[in-house]
Amino acid sequence: MLGGSRSGAKRMGYAQTLQQIQRHFIKCAAVIAAIFFVGSTCNAQNKPAGEKPQAVFPLDLNKYPGLLEEFSRLAEKLQHNIQFPAARGESRLLPLLPESTVFYAALPNYGDVTNQALKVFRQERQESVELRDWWDHGEPATAGPKVEDFLEKFSQLHEYLGEEIVMSVVWEGKEPNLLIVAQVRKPGLKKFLQQMVEQFSGKTKPSLRVLDLEELATAKEKTPGEGLMVLIRPDYVVGAVDLATLRSFNARLNGGSREFVPTPFGQRISQEYQGGVTVLAAADLHKILKQASPGANQNAALLHSGFADVKYLVWAHKNVAGQPVSQMELSFNAPRHGAASWLAKPGPMGSLDFVSDKTMMAGTVVLTNPAGIFEDVKELATLSNSNAFAMLPGFEKALNLSLKDDLLSLLGGELTVELDSLTPTQPVWKAILRVNDAGHLQQTLSTLMTAAHFELENGDVGGVAYQTVQIPSQKGVMEIGYAFVDGYLVVGTSRNAVAEAVASHRSGGSLGKSKKFLTSLPPGYPPEASALLYEDPIAMAALRFQQLVPGFAESISQASKEAKPAVVCVYGEEMAIREVSRSSALDAGAVLIVAAIAIPNLLRSRIAANEASAVGSVRTVNTAQYTYSGTYPQRGFAPNLATLGSDPRKPTAYSPEHAGLLDQSLANESCIADAWCTKSGYRFRVTAICKQRTCQEYVVVATPADSNTGTRSFCSTSDGVIRYKAGSPLTSPLSVSECKAWPALQ
Repeated sequence: MLGGSRSGAKRMGYAQTLQQIQRHFIKCAAVIAAIFFVGSTCNAQNKPAGEKPQAVFPLDLNKYPGLLEEFSRLAEKLQHNIQFPAARGESRLLPLLPESTVFYAALPNYGDVTNQALKVFRQERQESVELRDWWDHGEPATAGPKVEDFLEKFSQLHEYLGEEIVMSVVWEGKEPNLLIVAQVRKPGLKKFLQQMVEQFSGKTKPSLRVLDLEELATAKEKTPGEGLMVLIRPDYVVGAVDLATLRSFNARLNGGSREFVPTPFGQRISQEYQGGVTVLAAADLHKILKQASPGANQNAALLHSGFADVKYLVWAHKNVAGQPVSQMELSFNAPRHGAASWLAKPGPMGSLDFVSDKTMMAGTVVLTNPAGIFEDVKELATLSNSNAFAMLPGFEKALNLSLKDDLLSLLGGELTVELDSLTPTQPVWKAILRVNDAGHLQQTLSTLMTAAHFELENGDVGGVAYQTVQIPSQKGVMEIGYAFVDGYLVVGTSRNAVAEAVASHRSGGSLGKSKKFLTSLPPGYPPEASALLYEDPIAMAALRFQQLVPGFAESISQASKEAKPAVVCVYGEEMAIREVSRSSALDAGAVLIVAAIAIPNLLRSRIAANEASAVGSVRTVNTAQYTYSGTYPQRGFAPNLATLGSDPRKPTAYSPEHAGLLDQSLANESCIADAWCTKSGYRFRVTAICKQRTCQEYVVVATPADSNTGTRSFCSTSDGVIRYKAGSPLTSPLSVSECKAWPALQ
C-alpha cells in the first residue's frame, strides 16, 4: 500500500500538510482544487456516452506513485509563499448601494493570490519530473491547460479591479435583483472582458453582455440564453441580470446617492468592518421575510416559531486577539421566544467529560426545556394539521405513560453525540443526555422496552449498572447499551462503548478536559457555550481517503494525535445567536449549512404559515356563505367574495350586495367572480352556480400566488369539506365536481 511503508516522520508530514490545507481552505482551496483536479474531473466526465467514468485519482496514484509527496510539497509551498489580501477597515463600495439592499457580500480581490499560486505551481511543476509527467500525460492532460489558462485570465482580470468586490441583492419591487459592484483600477477593462468572454464561449453564444455608458442608453432587454449584463464605467464596473437594475444603479451613481449607510442595516454592516475583515456577508432577514410574505395574518406558524422577529444574519472573517476568527450572528428584534428560544444560554457542558479525546467528531447542544419544546412542536404542527398528534393520547393510554411527564420532563436539555467510527459494518457512536430523575427515567425506558418486546440484559461493572438490548434490523441484530452515571444517561452501540465513556469520565482523560480541545476554543469568548461542534480534521480526512487510498488513510489516521482540532462554538443570547470558530474550513461548512438548511427552513416555515392561513381563510369563507344563505335565503349563497364583504362607501350598511361578513383583506370590491383576491401569499376566488339570481352551490379556491408562497392549493364547496392538491398554482377556477375529486384535508 502507498502509506504502509512510509516512516512515522513522513506520515506526520502528511498530517501537518492536510492540517494546513484544512486551516486555509477558504483562501486557497479553489486555486489548489482547480490546478489539481478540475482538469482531471472535466476529462473524466467527457467519456463517450455509455462509458462509466473511472475514479481518476486512485488510477493516477497507481501510475504515478510519488504524486502524493509532490502534492504535499506543493501544498507547503502554497502555504508559505502566498500572501493574502490584508483585512479592510472600511468599504468604499458600501455607501453606493441602494436603500433597498437586503443582502450584502464583500470579498477581497483574489486576482494576485491566483497569480501567486500559479507561479508556485508552475515552478514546482518545472522542478518535479513526476508532477510534470502527470500534468502533461495523465488525466489533466486534456482539460488542465484550459483550467490553467482560465486562472491566468482570472488573475489578469482582477488587475483591472479594486481591492474589494461587492455582491448584493436589492428588493425594490416584487422580485429581488442581483447587483455586483467593483472599482475600476485602470482603463481597458471592456476590451479585455469581451475578449475573455469570446475566448471561453467558443462557438456558443456568450452568456454575458458587456456594455459601456453609450451602449447602455440604447440597449435592449436580454435575449434567451443571456445571463449577466455588465456595465463598464470609467470609475466602476457594475453587473446585474436585467437592464432596469443596471440603469437604476447607474443613475444613482451619477446622482451621488449615499442612502444605504444611514439605514440600520447599512450601519450594522459598517460596524462589522471595524477592526478589519477579509470576507463579509450579511442579510436583512426581517425585510426579506416581509417582502416575501406581505400581510399581517399569514404568519401564524412563523409568529409561533419566534422567527418572525428575526433581524440580521451577519458572517465575517476577521482577527480577534491577533488570531483569525470567523463569527456569525443571527439577531432578533425582540427577546427570543418559541422555537427561536430552544437554544439555551451558555452553560457548563458536563457531557463532554464522557467523550473520548480520540473521537473523530462530537457535537453538543444545550436546550432550554425539552417538555416545553414538545409543547411548542405540538402547537406549530396543529396550525397546519389539527390531527397531527391525534394518536398520541391513545398511545399514552395503552402504555400508561405520558410522553411529556414520564420522558421529556425528566431530561435536562443537554445532549452530546460522539462519533468514533464510520465503518459501514459497525459504526461506533455514543449519546450522552443529562437527566433530572434517573430512577423515573429508568422505569420509563423499561416500560417502553417491554411494550416493544425487547429483552434487557443487566450487568454491573465497577458499581455501574449496564443495560443492553438487542434490536433486530435489516442488517442483522443491532446492540444498544446504556447506563445512568452521575446525572447522565450514556447510550452507545454496545456495552463496551458505554463503558469506555464511563472510563473517560472517571479518569479525567476526556475530550472536555484535553489540552488540544481547550486551546482550540475561540479567543475572547467564555469556555461555556450553548452548542459546540468538534472535529478531528485528520481523522475526517482519513475517512474521505478510505475508499481512494486505504494505505494512505491509515497513515494519516495514525498521525491524528498531533492535528489541531476544528471547533465551532454557538452562544445563545437574549436577542441573538452567535457562532464563532477559529477553524476556517469547518466554519465555511457551518455557513454552507446555514445557507442549505436554515434559510430553506425559514422559507418552508413561511410556506407552512401561508398554507395554514389559506386553510383558515377557506373555513372563514364557508362560515360566511352559510351565514349569508341563512340571512338572505332568496339569494342562496353569495356569488363572489365581494358580495360577502362590506360596501367601501357605507361600511356599516349591510345588504345582499354587501353583506359585511368578511373583512377587506379577503373580500374587497375588486374580488368579483372573474377576478382573484390576494391575501397572505394566496389568491382566493369564489364562483357560484346560480339560477335566476339564486345560487344553490359554490366553490371557494385558494391557490399560491407563486411557487415560493405555497406548494398546495385548497378548495371547498357547500359540503364544508376542505380539500387540497399539491402542485403548481392554479391559473383558472375549479368546478364543484373538480373540487370534490381532490382528497380531503386531514
